[in-house]
Amino acid sequence: MISDSGTCPVPDGQLHVERRGSGPALLLVAGGTGAAAAYHALADELARDYTVLGYDRRGHFGSASRTGGPLTVTRHADDARAVVEHFGYGKALVFGSSAGGQIGLELAARHPEVVGGLVVHEPPAVGLLPDAEDWIAFAREQAARSASGDVFGAFRAFLASIAGAGLPPLKTVRLPHEHEWQVLFDRELVGIYRYLPDLDALRRTPVPIVLTAGEGSRGYYHYRPARALALELGLPFVELPGAHLAPQRDAKTFAAALNVVLADLVL
Repeated sequence: MISDSGTCPVPDGQLHVERRGSGPALLLVAGGTGAAAAYHALADELARDYTVLGYDRRGHFGSASRTGGPLTVTRHADDARAVVEHFGYGKALVFGSSAGGQIGLELAARHPEVVGGLVVHEPPAVGLLPDAEDWIAFAREQAARSASGDVFGAFRAFLASIAGAGLPPLKTVRLPHEHEWQVLFDRELVGIYRYLPDLDALRRTPVPIVLTAGEGSRGYYHYRPARALALELGLPFVELPGAHLAPQRDAKTFAAALNVVLADLVL
């Protein structure tokens, strides 16, 4: 149950924001199409121990963007900071998965003063991988498909790329929220894949960071960047239950494991 929701003004836009629970502040940054609703089940579990903050990413669902062009990871990180400050917190713990993990990394590098600790789950930081150009080309291909009007084709290719995520067979998949997927493909996906965390800033940041990936994601590309980044920066790496979509698809099990990681980061 949402205990508080409203609107957070940001430059050139506004964000739909939500808060529930009690305890230390914990910001959830969604991947995919950026819906706070995608994490409602996870937030309900975590709200037993934390004040959970959520929001729709700029340009998606209840959040507006009044500009055109790319929605950058940097802009999203600024928005994440605005959410923390909107609710009156000086700092918050942060959890981000997939694109949300990229945003969390930029938030820790760009605005470390508002991050009490960061848990990153399977960020698509493909620039850390030897086959980086292949993945960036893949993102460009899906953006081009969407721009040509084939949003469903881009959606199917994107789902196929996260094989191992516990998804249903593609022949049974329908395209939900087409507009939101179009925003992702047209304005975000290439930038999210091309975004390389500022390694020097992350080495200097006082923010404790834990990189995580799903046990069910072993062998897939979305597992590899978290492991590579942990090795590069000498940070902890933890396997969590499930695969890429575990925060949404098995919230209870995932929350229990995430709570163990968060316990070491509590403000």
